[in-house]
Amino acid sequence: MIKKISLTLTIMTLSSGQAFADDLRTSPWLARMRAIDVAPSASSSTITGLGGHVDEISNDIVPEVDISYFFTQQVAAEIILGTTKNDVSATGTSIGTVNLGSVQLIPATVTLQYHFLPDKIVNPYVGAGVNYTYFYGVDSGSTASSINYSNSFGSAFQVGADIAINKHWLINVDVKKIFMQTCAHVNVGADTYTSTVDINPMVYGIGLGYRF
Repeated sequence: MIKKISLTLTIMTLSSGQAFADDLRTSPWLARMRAIDVAPSASSSTITGLGGHVDEISNDIVPEVDISYFFTQQVAAEIILGTTKNDVSATGTSIGTVNLGSVQLIPATVTLQYHFLPDKIVNPYVGAGVNYTYFYGVDSGSTASSINYSNSFGSAFQVGADIAINKHWLINVDVKKIFMQTCAHVNVGADTYTSTVDINPMVYGIGLGYRF
């Protein structure tokens, strides 16, 4: 009798586990809301006519939204949308460190992902794709009369994991490397100084997801 009850409980457990795994795959749509820390790894060419480099760009912690569509249980496309505001400085110039104010960025990113364990509670994934960064909301600071930044195309790579709470909700952790480059034109009176700036941030995220 005890063996029969044990076998019944085992079958029920396996069945409920499989049902839960099936529930995780009921919809191809997944939306997430993350808090992300955008941490630039800045470097630049020498600033023409002034020397030094644009190599100090601040971190920013902001909300980010992404939407994924699953073509299969393991292959998905993800679009990531958010905006950051970063302070910018040039160092080592002929007049020392120069405050270049701040600039806002929209680093729209699309990745193609491979999810390793779609039928498990913890589902790790990797992804690769492209990024288009739009620069706007420039505050030129106290030195320059105006600053222009060119928009950027680049590649993006990510690793992460979804951790299921129930058939709809999940916890997400995600790390991305985004490659972005801009040409900065710093106008001071009648003079213009230029530099090619690599921003190349690491993006660390954690948040909640909802599978429709």
